[in-house]
Amino acid sequence: MDETRTLARYLVDSRFEDIPQPIRHEACRALLNWLGCAIGASRHETIESMLAALGPFSGAPQASVLGRSERLDILHAALVNGVSSHVLDFDDTHAHAIHPSAPVLPALLAYAEWRPVSGAELVHAFVLGVEAEERIGLSVYPEHYDIGWHITGTAGVFGAAAAIGKLLGLNEQQMCWALGIAATQSSGLRDMFGSMCKSFHPGRAAQNGMTAALLAAQNFTSS
Repeated sequence: MDETRTLARYLVDSRFEDIPQPIRHEACRALLNWLGCAIGASRHETIESMLAALGPFSGAPQASVLGRSERLDILHAALVNGVSSHVLDFDDTHAHAIHPSAPVLPALLAYAEWRPVSGAELVHAFVLGVEAEERIGLSVYPEHYDIGWHITGTAGVFGAAAAIGKLLGLNEQQMCWALGIAATQSSGLRDMFGSMCKSFHPGRAAQNGMTAALLAAQNFTSS
């Protein structure tokens, strides 16, 4: 679709110098806030259950579980840290119901432990990821949310894909594929509010978005 290609081109062509200083500052504040939320919930029963269930199946210890001694492969680390950052529901919130950091930062920080990046690269990718998920989320709000989808999960996966795709240096076609692969994994139901699955949504969005970008980097195609 033309809209997907327009977004992909914007993400690929964006330079760190294009990001205004006030936006960079807010990105750093968002990172600090997100870290506090993730560490604060790192011993919650939701995380204990998740690690007990999935820890034995994690691959090489590539990235930290924030606030804990465990290390997991980057896909599982993104999942668990995304969940922990949303368990207490104090993570940052856009006016139209999207929690923007929880799907994007877990993927970025896990990736950065695997392949170190500069602070500027991290901030740039984060800003682009949030921009992508918010633009997509706002394009379907409020109807999407009102009929029962949890927009943090359904839109958040695009943010993680865009952010990791930027760090991977995807070209325009690969970024289109990444957004498509993210779209086909977009999920999250409001009916899950009140259960552990609410915080599962941004964690899975982080994991799925990272997966989308990694697949696209190897020319795994999508519509």
